Amino acid sequence: MPALTDADWPTIAAELDSSGCAPTPRLLTPEQCGGIAALYDRPELFRTTVDMARHRFGSGQYRYFTHDLPAPIAALRRALWPHLLPIARDWAERLGRPAPWPDDLDEWLERCHAAGQARSAQILLRYGPGDWNALHRDVFGDMLFPLQAVIGLDAYGTDYTGGEFLLVEQRPRAQSRGTATPLPQGHALIFTTRDRPVRSSRGWSIGPVRHGVSTVRSGQRRALGLVFHDAA
Repeated sequence: MPALTDADWPTIAAELDSSGCAPTPRLLTPEQCGGIAALYDRPELFRTTVDMARHRFGSGQYRYFTHDLPAPIAALRRALWPHLLPIARDWAERLGRPAPWPDDLDEWLERCHAAGQARSAQILLRYGPGDWNALHRDVFGDMLFPLQAVIGLDAYGTDYTGGEFLLVEQRPRAQSRGTATPLPQGHALIFTTRDRPVRSSRGWSIGPVRHGVSTVRSGQRRALGLVFHDAA
């Protein structure tokens, strides 16, 4: 995927180090975004639908794809993996953790399945006016990849207002820090799944992170979530 190959990955890695999230160049055209968003109305593509209000996750709805991912989504996930993998390994080294992720994404997913995490975690989200997503982590078991991505499918400020992506980091011995980021249509935001290395006077500390979505004020906000481990 040329946009990912040409992206300034050292800068993306530096932004992830400084704030826990970083945008990519445009990966999808508006037409491609519309095509992916329209998949929401094809229930045969999904393994389950979650009503957020029912579970007190916020307000809105999302659907988990089956493993039989539509080709554009599978291609995006595979294209991101080799760029995110060096960052994940670097973080693990700083924190003195194992880095169990092989070069091949399929091999990693096979390990997830062997450990009992065998359900697809790729997600299509849909929010309307007044909807929001509570702060959370997409952690489904011991098999975890520390980075994930969300891609905006609607035009911020035109198709909808509000609905900024939220990231809240618990800082060592300090108050938490929040970051609010609009999602431009067709661009991905790479962000921390659970925690990340934070420099401290003692070297590297663990900075726990959660993410969510602020209240949508008007319109419809749809997004594609790409997770690099499967769910139990």
